[in-house]
Amino acid sequence: MIDPKLIRTDLNILADRLKVKNFDLDVALLEGLEEARKVLQLETEKLQNERNTKSKSIGKAKALGEDVGEILNDMESLKSLLETKKNQLNEVQEQLKSYLLRIPNIPDDEVPEGNDESDNKIISSWGELPEFTFDVKDHADLGEALDQGLDFSKAVKLSGSRFVVLHGRLAKLHRALAQFMLDVHTLEHEYVEFNLPLIVNDDSLIGTGQLPKFEEDLFKLHKDGDFYLIPTAEVPLTNLVRDEIISGDSLPLKYTAHTPCFRSEAGSYGKDTKGMIRQHQFEKVELVQIVKPETSEEALHQLTGHAETILQRLELPYRKVLLCGGDLGFGAAKTYDLEVWVPSQGAYREISSCSLFTDFQARRMQARWRDSDQGKPQYVHTLNGSGLAIGRTLVAILENYQDESGRVRVPTALLPYMPGLGFLEY
Repeated sequence: MIDPKLIRTDLNILADRLKVKNFDLDVALLEGLEEARKVLQLETEKLQNERNTKSKSIGKAKALGEDVGEILNDMESLKSLLETKKNQLNEVQEQLKSYLLRIPNIPDDEVPEGNDESDNKIISSWGELPEFTFDVKDHADLGEALDQGLDFSKAVKLSGSRFVVLHGRLAKLHRALAQFMLDVHTLEHEYVEFNLPLIVNDDSLIGTGQLPKFEEDLFKLHKDGDFYLIPTAEVPLTNLVRDEIISGDSLPLKYTAHTPCFRSEAGSYGKDTKGMIRQHQFEKVELVQIVKPETSEEALHQLTGHAETILQRLELPYRKVLLCGGDLGFGAAKTYDLEVWVPSQGAYREISSCSLFTDFQARRMQARWRDSDQGKPQYVHTLNGSGLAIGRTLVAILENYQDESGRVRVPTALLPYMPGLGFLEY
């Protein structure tokens, strides 16, 4: 949620800045709601003061032996009118809150203008693209042909489309990737590992910005309240600090978790229907940082570098891009995407989004920190990124490490996690 003060003081400036995200702020609606809020707030406070004054006069009148009937009648009328005004004020405040929850975060000044991914800015590239002397196969064909690999038909039988069954050596490679990523991030990058619930309440999803705007992208459980399968470990990890005041001495907090993620992929019909690029269930190793505002820009570069380390250790070619306003996520102020090379598509595909949310999520979660020298709590800044998406990393390994016979070489960095298995055999 953006700072409500901006609605009261810099509304037109806010509207202009949000146009970078291709979001049209309803200035007239906000001005009307804010004016109604102020009027009702003043009327409510005036009635409360009048009621308090009348209440005191009752005691004085009784002490003097005077009739208090008229005062009691006035008190009853005031009570009724005050209740009406309070209800009206609550209704306006709810309307205002509802709209504020749907306003995206303000983009950073460095975010370029643009409509979609074609307008993103390439920052850097790493690694040499592989050269093949044969026709490369895509990961789906490679995986299905392996002795122990992918099975989409069994997944359809079990669950439907956009699922996959991994078995044998490929399942082991998938597990090895998760273990390798966690080891690097916890042992070298000093993240604390968590094992988290995969089901969260609506407050958690409101806190990180998935609700109310993106409900159709979630898997909702229709039993005993509003519970959802997590779309990413970002949700439970970041909400660990919801409604908390954190000591400044303990910041930054660096959290990581390996979890399944569940997404309905609403609106993605026809996109990446073959293979593992876009599925309803996939796994990620997520990175989250909770930091002081003055360090958040530096933390974004650090977190992005942590995700890059995994790609470099796996020797997978990738590039780093700065997202334009039209491609920037709802809650993000600034995002670097890491895109890995996928030979069968002759293109780079996103494998990690590393985002700075400034105080956007913190305001929704009421997550604050207090400096030892200052008594007043301040909102933290939050960041997250994939370190990495395991399924897409598997896709990149299958395609970049294939040979003419259909075998897939296991990356050197993963050999300690797969002893005796240098290749996935055809």
